[in-house]
Amino acid sequence: KFLIIYVLVGLGSFLLISTLGSRMVQKEVVEFTSTTLYKEATSIANNQASKYYTEKATLENTYYNLKSLSAYQNSQIWIIDTNGEILLNTEKGFEEGHIEQLENFDPVALGSDYYSTGRFFQYFDQDMLSVMIPVTTSFVLRGYIAIHTSMQDIYHQRESLLAVIYVLFAVIYILFLLILLFFSSTIYRPLRKITQGAKEYAAGNLTYNIPVNSHDEMGYLASTLNYMSDELNKTQEYQRKFVANVSHDFRSPLTSIKGYVEAIQDGTIPPEMQGKYLDIVLFETERLNKLTKSMLALNNLNSKGQILDITSFDINAVIKNTAASFEGTCRNKLITIQLLLASQTLYVSADMGKIQQVLYNLIDNAIKFSDKDSTIYVETTEKHGKVFVSVKDTGIGIPRESINKVWDRFYKIDASRGKDRKGTGLGLSIVKEIINAHNQNINVISTEGVGTEFIFTLDKGRTSPDKKGTAL
Repeated sequence: KFLIIYVLVGLGSFLLISTLGSRMVQKEVVEFTSTTLYKEATSIANNQASKYYTEKATLENTYYNLKSLSAYQNSQIWIIDTNGEILLNTEKGFEEGHIEQLENFDPVALGSDYYSTGRFFQYFDQDMLSVMIPVTTSFVLRGYIAIHTSMQDIYHQRESLLAVIYVLFAVIYILFLLILLFFSSTIYRPLRKITQGAKEYAAGNLTYNIPVNSHDEMGYLASTLNYMSDELNKTQEYQRKFVANVSHDFRSPLTSIKGYVEAIQDGTIPPEMQGKYLDIVLFETERLNKLTKSMLALNNLNSKGQILDITSFDINAVIKNTAASFEGTCRNKLITIQLLLASQTLYVSADMGKIQQVLYNLIDNAIKFSDKDSTIYVETTEKHGKVFVSVKDTGIGIPRESINKVWDRFYKIDASRGKDRKGTGLGLSIVKEIINAHNQNINVISTEGVGTEFIFTLDKGRTSPDKKGTAL
């Protein structure tokens, strides 16, 4: 469309220049030439012609003076008397006594303008540009000075000027064509590729990559859309995996519950064994309940605009209370939780309930992957206005290829599936979301066969108001 419009504008501009432009240029040339001739005719009337009529110069001397001037100007210079007799004509040779008569000579018929175009009383056989000035001496009209130049010369000047205009027009036209081509290559073509990409995305093809690699605004837009499509594609992949994982984690306990209940109902399991299998059914039900609660908690953490109840509290006290809740589990596995706290009290600014959930999940995870008769270390330190909390175990560790995946929902390393079926694969995802909601960081350091350490940061808080600014 741009190219068609450009061609049409070019053709229209050329026609406008060759018609209206030609007339305007011709008018300007006529005005300029007639003004020049008028000034020259006035000068001749005041000098050579006046001398002739006052008998200070002969007609022959006047002829030869004007002959040189007419040759220089490429024009004809006449001296005409009041009756229309041509006394002197520089176009012809000087013949004293040879006089031509203009038919129907009437200066008023030429109009009020100082110049006229035409045949000049039908004397010429082609159009001429003529200027005629009266010659007066002692306030008496003696005759006229007429200067004529061919309109063909005017036309030649017009064509010369139009040729320059055509060349300038061609240069400007080509220049703008180059600009149009540059616009097409830098804006239109990338925009068309981006439009095609948008159509592909709308059709569901999120793997399509827009092939625009420039570093301008179009390239930035294309890279942004490519990034968006990659993220949307990842979201789709995540949703498929999420549904598959949820289906798997729900199907297994439901299959067990259904099988045992049916076996009890049809008498396959004798009454004296039913209590054992009902305990299994209750265990699987509790696992489903825990999985559902974890999913709801994670969904709430992902919701935009969630409100955190930020307060200043003693993180050491929360760690002590959370560790105490695992006393029974640790006793059964002969595991010791050792607290390495920076001071008796250490205040942080955070949502105490959410941070307690983080600590619970990390300690529970450490216990799950620790061997019997081992130690778990929970440590707090303060650096540069931040509080660092570390939960470290000496268990089986995490394989290197799995470290970056531990934050993924429902992700479980193979060892954990057989080691502890109570895991939902959502605990660390919840931990990550809570820490991110606080605009803090959490990292994991692990060596397979040596152990794993999780470290997260919190903003340092003020001491409790009831302590009047004094930390215990």
